[in-house]
Amino acid sequence: MQSKPTAVTHEVTNQAPPLTGHDVADDPVLLEGVRREGAAWSLDDLHRIGRRAGSEEVRRWAEEANTYEPVLRTHDRYGNRVDEVDFHPAYHSLMDVAISEGLGGSAWADERPGAHVARAAGFMVWSSTEAGHGCPVSMTYAVVPALRHAPDLAKTYEPLLTSRVYEPGLRTPTEKAGLLAGMGMTEKQGGTDVRANTTAAVPQPDGTWRLRGHKWFTSAPMNDLFLVLAQASGGLSCFLVPRVLPDGSRNTFRIQRLKNKLGNRSNASSEPEFDDTVAWLVGAEGKGVRTIIDMVTSTRLDCVLGSASGTRAALAEAAHHARHRSVFGAKLIDQPLMRNVLADLSVESEAATTVALRLAGAADRAQHGDESERAFLRLATAVAKYWVCKRQPAAVAEALECLGGNGYDELSGMPRLYRDAPLNGIWEGSGNVNALDMLRALAREPASLDAFRTEIEAASGADARLDTAWRELQGELTLTEDAPLRARRVIERAALVLQGSLLVRHAPAAVADTFCATRLAGDRGQAFGTLPPASDFAALLDRLPAGL
Repeated sequence: MQSKPTAVTHEVTNQAPPLTGHDVADDPVLLEGVRREGAAWSLDDLHRIGRRAGSEEVRRWAEEANTYEPVLRTHDRYGNRVDEVDFHPAYHSLMDVAISEGLGGSAWADERPGAHVARAAGFMVWSSTEAGHGCPVSMTYAVVPALRHAPDLAKTYEPLLTSRVYEPGLRTPTEKAGLLAGMGMTEKQGGTDVRANTTAAVPQPDGTWRLRGHKWFTSAPMNDLFLVLAQASGGLSCFLVPRVLPDGSRNTFRIQRLKNKLGNRSNASSEPEFDDTVAWLVGAEGKGVRTIIDMVTSTRLDCVLGSASGTRAALAEAAHHARHRSVFGAKLIDQPLMRNVLADLSVESEAATTVALRLAGAADRAQHGDESERAFLRLATAVAKYWVCKRQPAAVAEALECLGGNGYDELSGMPRLYRDAPLNGIWEGSGNVNALDMLRALAREPASLDAFRTEIEAASGADARLDTAWRELQGELTLTEDAPLRARRVIERAALVLQGSLLVRHAPAAVADTFCATRLAGDRGQAFGTLPPASDFAALLDRLPAGL
């Protein structure tokens, strides 16, 4: 009797192929923004980074760096303190590319107009592969303007912080070919209220200082140098703390533990303890916040870049899935309701990317002496930091849902994007901190509002809905007694008006019209995928990142 053929139960069909082998920089929104903000000369380099970012190898690095998390070694086998953190080789591979491609501090050593825009675009493309290692890269970029408050220290360390050489491991800083930097601001009793810090600084006869105290959340503890806030007799001050001293001995930097975080897991975050720790004063004594704010401002810019990048990465995964998955006899990308969801996410992502690159352009021009751009950056950074970072978790969650159950599987990479999504909203000031910082800028730096007004009114008369929203917002910007209570409402509206002005001037008509109709005039529901039926879905979907 002939046996029946074995049933085939695991034939794989109707699944999207892995999103690898493509150019992450092949994105019309990104490329147009880079050209507009003055860095067209960098596009060949950007596409090289994009092709590397889209490779199967780099996707594997991202998975491994998050699967095999950093491990703290407090002591060696003999009982000596070593305070070292071990990383998987994949993490070092990601870092090596980031630094060698100039995504750390090298833009500060590049005099070409647009250098900071080129670096911002590269950071967006590369960090879309894996967000965690972007933290030390970002801090290394951001430390340079703050360190310049101490010219002698900057002369020694800036050439190494702007190097394109990634050289991990604790050694004498001046004997390395490249350095990484971090910061230590918050303490467990104060958090955002850094003036409540208790870490003490005592001056020494040789011109150095000694620190004693602790920090609650210091990321990338294996970096070479840290800017640290501590209380001196003259008030809260900023200090440079190297992990290794000029004579080659270890500075006291006791890592109490690594944080067990929701996301950003490839990157180590720690609680260091200082005990007779050697430090050098940066800036004037008692002016620590004023000194380190230059670093904070640059890292806030990177928060916007990172959130725009994470939103775009999630959208790319959702669009890729929809292009290949069939349901009810048609591709998902052709199903009306899915088209609405993807089009809505595309508008959200384009608005985030456009404002992020506008900030990068302002930062670049401010470095070349444009005071109006510096004033614009003062207010716009707080506004964009609040809103773009606030929108990322919602957008990533919606993109994850586009994959259905496949998106909930760790192997899809979407859960990692989702876990990483809330970080930038917290790092370098939560939503409340940035909303109050907006009020501070309005009160103390009226030139920032003038520059913001000039930016918005560059689109005056182009869209009645934008004009109405701006007119209403100006009434809300009045610093009345209840301004702190209204601050979130105002900063949200300011972000939407800023994005609307940029899109009306620079995006295709379909994108600008949809944004103004839905985000400014309110013609949409509360969730993504509720665009009005008259929307030009074909034109909106043309703005999706290129697929395979």
